[in-house]
Amino acid sequence: MDQANPFETPRTYSLHRAEYLVGFAVTTGLMIAHFDEIRWLPAIALFLYIDLIGYIPGAIAFRRSGGRPIHKAYYVLYNVMHSLITQAAVAALWCWLVKPEWALLVLPFHLFGDRGLFGNFMKSFALPFEPVRQPGYLRLLDDLGLPHPKPVGHVTDPVPVGHVPVRKPVPTPRADAAAAQETPAQAAVAGESAARQAEALR
Repeated sequence: MDQANPFETPRTYSLHRAEYLVGFAVTTGLMIAHFDEIRWLPAIALFLYIDLIGYIPGAIAFRRSGGRPIHKAYYVLYNVMHSLITQAAVAALWCWLVKPEWALLVLPFHLFGDRGLFGNFMKSFALPFEPVRQPGYLRLLDDLGLPHPKPVGHVTDPVPVGHVPVRKPVPTPRADAAAAQETPAQAAVAGESAARQAEALR
C-alpha cells in the first residue's frame, strides 16, 4: 500500500490490524487497572452510542435492501462515528463539560477493538455496507499472484453492488446513427475481419 496503490493486500491488512490490537491491549490493561475508578453507567452509554448511531441503522438498511445499494448517509454515519478524530473531540468535550475520567477509555477500546479484533475500518461508498467479497478484488489478488483471503461476513448473501451503481455506457447520437446506416453486407465484412484477427492471434 502506497500513494500510487491505495489498497491493502491480505498481509498488509493483517499488519494494520495488529497495530490496533496493541492499542486495544493497552486500553484493556488501563481499564482493568482502574476498574474501581470507572463510572460504568456513562462508560456503557459511551460505548454503545457509537454503534447505535453509526452502525445499527446501516446494518438494518443493508439487510432490508436485498443486495440493492443503500443511501450513502449510512456510510457517512458509520465513518464519522468510528473516527478517532470524532471520538477524540467527544472526549475533549466531555472533559470540559463533565470531567476527565477513566470511563472515557471505552471510546478507544471500542474503536481499537473494531479494527484490531474484527477488521472493520472505514466504509467506502463503492462497496456494500457489510463485508462481501468482491470479484474485482479477487481478480486483483490473482494479478498480483497472492492468495485469496478466507471468506468472511455475509458470504451466503447474493453478491450485492455497493452504494455506487455500475455505470452503463451511454450511446451517443453519432454512434446510433452510424449503427443505423450500417448495411447487412458491411456487418458481415466487419464480422469476417474480426474473425480473421482472432485466428491470427491464436
